[in-house]
Amino acid sequence: MIKLENEEIKVEINELGAELSSVWHKQAKLEYIWTADPKYWGRHASNLFPIVGRLRGDQFQVAGETYYMNQHGFARNSTFTVVESSATKVIFRLGDTPETHRVYPFKFQFDISYELTDDNVLHIAYIVHNTDTAESLFFSVGGHPAFNLPLDGGKFSDYYVSVEPEKIYDRIRLVGPYSNPSQPTPFDAKIPLRLRQEDYHDDAIILRLERQKTSLLLARLANQHGMRMTLDNAQYVGIWTPAGKEAPFIAIEPWWGLADTVDATGNFKEKYGINVLAAGDTFNGTYSLSFF
Repeated sequence: MIKLENEEIKVEINELGAELSSVWHKQAKLEYIWTADPKYWGRHASNLFPIVGRLRGDQFQVAGETYYMNQHGFARNSTFTVVESSATKVIFRLGDTPETHRVYPFKFQFDISYELTDDNVLHIAYIVHNTDTAESLFFSVGGHPAFNLPLDGGKFSDYYVSVEPEKIYDRIRLVGPYSNPSQPTPFDAKIPLRLRQEDYHDDAIILRLERQKTSLLLARLANQHGMRMTLDNAQYVGIWTPAGKEAPFIAIEPWWGLADTVDATGNFKEKYGINVLAAGDTFNGTYSLSFF
């Protein structure tokens, strides 16, 4: 377990999945990150690579070959190597291996950077490098951080998520585990989203961001303690809690990619929302978490 710390906040990150496992506010004695109780959802804050969501039939094709991959990809179950570490910053790395080539036929280097600054902001970067000298890299990447609710009193439904800019967003609906981006519905972010368990019977609320800088505030009306997520260049954000479980957490998920569409062909290079990196190029997806 890797620890980052300043005067007010202590952060713990597991080498397995490079997963953020704890953010502890020392003075308030509050744990912000979901405890991973398997009764509800047995993870804290998964990192998703090289896919986000589910593939149709859990499979895809590249150059006539079929590959099989479970929901959200293999990074969340892989052990990362620490390549840089200090009291307030750590960089984890995952690279391709013969084992990854059996499920994902691309060369890559995937770094995840966490940096805790004095203003109690945790900066997170997904840095994907195409290590191939000839072929393009096709991938999706994202986060799945979940936050304990209630934080400092009240109940789940006392909390809300407000989105800035305040405007009408396209909401991408899910049909089962698959996305339907061709038929979005409007989501009015001029009104804060009051958290209600029954709103997640059709899975996550997914908003199309189009890489516009976006901020989401998680708090309650008393506004004593909460969290602000700032997405610098994400394509989508998902808001989720497991349906029918009355789970005491909400996940707010920055995504650069999307689950297979309802009519996906399985051709990975034609996958909706896929990112493409030319040989030798680097992708940088960034967001931050501010705790108060």
